[in-house]
Amino acid sequence: MNKTNLTPEESLLLITKTIEETKQRFQENGHIIILWGTITFIVFLSQYILVLLELHKVMDIMWTCILFPLGGVYTYIYFRRKVEKKNIPMTIIGRTIGTMGWVFGVNLLILGFIFGRQLDKAAVPIFLILLALFIIMTGISLKFKPLTIGGILLNIIGFGTFLINTDYYGLSMMVGSVVGLIIPGILLNRANRKEHV
Repeated sequence: MNKTNLTPEESLLLITKTIEETKQRFQENGHIIILWGTITFIVFLSQYILVLLELHKVMDIMWTCILFPLGGVYTYIYFRRKVEKKNIPMTIIGRTIGTMGWVFGVNLLILGFIFGRQLDKAAVPIFLILLALFIIMTGISLKFKPLTIGGILLNIIGFGTFLINTDYYGLSMMVGSVVGLIIPGILLNRANRKEHV
């Protein structure tokens, strides 16, 4: 194996290049962040409406959660095709963020579907806090402030959700999806367009 000692300047340049390549990949994929924010918003809006109209007694509101697994399948197919189509090598930061995203998503599905009853009233605040941690780490890794700020605001919303009546948990999820995912996703798309103009 060929060992090369890098100077501090070369190391910093390599790290900066890796972060920029990963940021470009995510800027192209800002619509995935918007997609997940929109899915979350739609699911909790529909559940909130069903509860307000007292239709949740007639139909199970769990059917609305089918959008989450469908979103996961779409995201997987999208990234598979993108990698095959462009033959883009994955950076270590991109691989780490991608792995964190899948681990996060699978754990949320398990928490929600299997352990939802045990979590009871703490489920929504815990989901928001975990989502916020993922968004903050992604924002810091990409050095993209809107994503980091969105994650911090989502974290505050998550902790604040413990303080409100459970009837308003759906509203917390909707506001959190807009603040933590949709707005930062739109800003990522705008940043990508500016760079390609």
